[in-house]
Amino acid sequence: MRIREFRTDDWERIWPFWRRIVAAGETYAWDPATDEPEARALWTTGAGKRVHVVEDAAGGIVATAYVKPNYAGPADGVANAGFMVDPDHGGHGYGRALAEHVLATAKADGYRAMVFNAVVETNPAVGLWTSLGFTILGTVPDAYDHPRHGRVGLHIMHRAL
Repeated sequence: MRIREFRTDDWERIWPFWRRIVAAGETYAWDPATDEPEARALWTTGAGKRVHVVEDAAGGIVATAYVKPNYAGPADGVANAGFMVDPDHGGHGYGRALAEHVLATAKADGYRAMVFNAVVETNPAVGLWTSLGFTILGTVPDAYDHPRHGRVGLHIMHRAL
């Protein structure tokens, strides 16, 4: 596996699994009907945003993440990030490797902490985040209409870098 910076032509390989993950409505608090131009903008643009991809041994993109400032001005030392692993390639350690890479990159870029603003409490990645040192600061109850579990909470998670 190789983790590298996103290139513009990577999007066409990310979009199919991005669309599938968001449309499933299980892990991201984004509109499941998000169209391709809006999705691309959400994932790849914004002040201070860095996007990474994971390539498997065959050169296919199997995961992606972004990191950006969570706040502006005097609080811009707190990062926010988003992660997606192609569901067809889960369980091979791509998510953990990408998370460790992004955390190290964020620290090297001068961020002091990372915050996730809306982690669906039934998301299996909660276990990954806690194993990497994130704590749940709080949970907004019944904030997310999960397609299988009904109303569930959204965790706010934090980790110092």
